[in-house]
Amino acid sequence: MSARETAIVFGVGPGLGWALAKRFVTDNMQVGAVARDETRLNSLIKSEGGHDVRPYAADVSNGEDVLRVFDSIDRDLGEPDLVVFNAGAFQKANVLDIDPADFERCWRVGCLGGLLVGQAAARRMVKRGHGTIIFTGATAALRGSAGFANLAVPKFGLRALAQSMARELGPQGVHITFVIIDGQIESERYRHLIDERGEDSLLAPDAIAELYLQLHRQPRSAWTHEFDVRPWSEKF
Repeated sequence: MSARETAIVFGVGPGLGWALAKRFVTDNMQVGAVARDETRLNSLIKSEGGHDVRPYAADVSNGEDVLRVFDSIDRDLGEPDLVVFNAGAFQKANVLDIDPADFERCWRVGCLGGLLVGQAAARRMVKRGHGTIIFTGATAALRGSAGFANLAVPKFGLRALAQSMARELGPQGVHITFVIIDGQIESERYRHLIDERGEDSLLAPDAIAELYLQLHRQPRSAWTHEFDVRPWSEKF
């Protein structure tokens, strides 16, 4: 098996997920990109010329799917040194109007999925005494805003999971980090905000990806657990 490190990114789309996969490749890692929609993932990789990224399809809320993907990557690339949980689901709704099925779906993807992925990654890392697991959080992990219960509840839970994992697994050599994304990530969807506020007024996916890599490279004498990042223009 290759001596190169292996990274897995769960929740790969055209924004942060792809930026992470791309950055890890440039750091000479073998990279597995995981998304629920295999067709869209393959199309993204093809359009971006990411031939060094290996695609895998999985529903992170399904335990069998998660284990299957980890087993496949173990065989194809080797056991992971870095795992990023970047998956999530959100359906905006007022509390009085929330469909319980939507609420459950958002929680299963955004929180239960974090447990399933984190657990499978940690089992591999603990036995080797090293590894990094990074969870992508949001402002909603700190406060639940009106209309955002379907996002805040999973993110609050994911943050609690990361804290428990860090306290339990840190002494066993596994670095657990929770990144609070405090602001909008740059995308075509939010192009109007860039036009209003100016360039670099939204979070650049490539800049965030650089920070994730730095977290993985931290010496264990000075590990960061919780990390927040926002553009210069964001009020907080």
